[in-house]
Amino acid sequence: MKASKFPLALAACALLSACGGGGGSSSSGTSGGTIGGTPTPTPTTSACSLANRQQFARDVINEWYLFPDLVDTGVSASNYNDVQDYIDALVAPARAQSKDRYFTYITSIAEENAYYASGSTAGFGIRLGYGTDSVYVIEAFENAPALTVGMDRGVQILAVGDSEGTLRNVSDIVAAEGWAGFSEALGSSDVGVTRSFRLRDPDGTTRVVTIAKADYALDPVSDRYGAKVINDNGTNVGYVNLRTFIDTADPDLRAAFADFRAQGIDKVIVDLRYNGGGLVSIAELMGDLMGRDKVGQVFSRTTLRDSKSSYNESYLFANQPQSIAPMKIAFIGRGGTASASELVINSMIPYLGTNMALVGTNTYGKPVGQFGFDNEDCDDRMRVVTFRTENADGNADYFTGLASSVPVTCRADDDIFTQLGDPGEASIAGALDFLAGRSCTAISGGQTTQSVSGQRRLLMPTRPSTAQREVPGLF
Repeated sequence: MKASKFPLALAACALLSACGGGGGSSSSGTSGGTIGGTPTPTPTTSACSLANRQQFARDVINEWYLFPDLVDTGVSASNYNDVQDYIDALVAPARAQSKDRYFTYITSIAEENAYYASGSTAGFGIRLGYGTDSVYVIEAFENAPALTVGMDRGVQILAVGDSEGTLRNVSDIVAAEGWAGFSEALGSSDVGVTRSFRLRDPDGTTRVVTIAKADYALDPVSDRYGAKVINDNGTNVGYVNLRTFIDTADPDLRAAFADFRAQGIDKVIVDLRYNGGGLVSIAELMGDLMGRDKVGQVFSRTTLRDSKSSYNESYLFANQPQSIAPMKIAFIGRGGTASASELVINSMIPYLGTNMALVGTNTYGKPVGQFGFDNEDCDDRMRVVTFRTENADGNADYFTGLASSVPVTCRADDDIFTQLGDPGEASIAGALDFLAGRSCTAISGGQTTQSVSGQRRLLMPTRPSTAQREVPGLF
């Protein structure tokens, strides 16, 4: 989660925002929402040498890191030629306890601002899931290059190359270089990078396409299937699929819940199966939209280290004209469901109890979020784990996922050969079964992987971009 902007400067940086899952103003991965107002950033006057950038990172961690006792103070910056490698070494003790699984990192201010404001990114516009030696498109984004050539959910990538004449089989790439090699074969996230693909469509047809990466704005709620009303044997059920918690989700979510409210819907499916998080402010809005009968009660609490406890705060459910008071909610989640997504799910547990369920598999396990600290002259933004989020009952330690916290869980597959939003898709069918009172099989405690349809996982590069951190599997 990312958190919001703070009214102060820290050394040569400005403390900007908090995230809960993704990025933005506040988050558990990243999040939105302002704590204390919007500051005027104080730019650094020091040169952007490796040593100065490393010192900047260390100063932020020393003052703000949520787990001060889990920082390796004996690490020497001179042993590292890369800022991120140095950061990883500093927080290695927390990582060893699964409390900071690469949640503390350095990124580009401009890149992150563009993503959280509008979903702006460059790529093919597909989300990929992989298995032993096969990779599938599990989601395609509107207004992006891949969908224009028919690369949509359920399409298998058989080979990739710089051109049709240099195609390499996926199995060969993986055998020689692993899945990291396949990620690299897809090229950098730059406009104009071109790749050819040999594809197998769900009907078995094989074809070759060539596409170039382009800038596009990722729509957080798909116009194709992101929000709809499903008729389940005469009962209307609201369905909303949120891809990522960014600012542009606000009008889409309001429109979806306004429709649910107008139709008197009190049973809802919230599909967060691939949602890696984002702005806390959008997580709070989603809570509001499902909390018409909870206004003024605690949605979530944000807690910092003891030396920064003055920044602790509680967010209370707020009245929204589009809000509903659902009797039952089915949250669809998987191993890629993290941060701000988990914040929303966790925050509803005290109020719904057995009237809510987690459907799919266990979630990722990220009950912590980051603030952003800017070194503007270097376009460096430090995202540092600075706070944990807890619900009204105090639950904040779900580092192994939420399956053990949610009162009801229902195991379900991710049927990548059926479009999202389709009531016949396995996870949505499982959610409808729960809402209708039909039985299901519980998620076992060990189901903590990012598996999609069997053993496939969300593909991530070694050094993900802002968009790839918040939208796991994005290329």
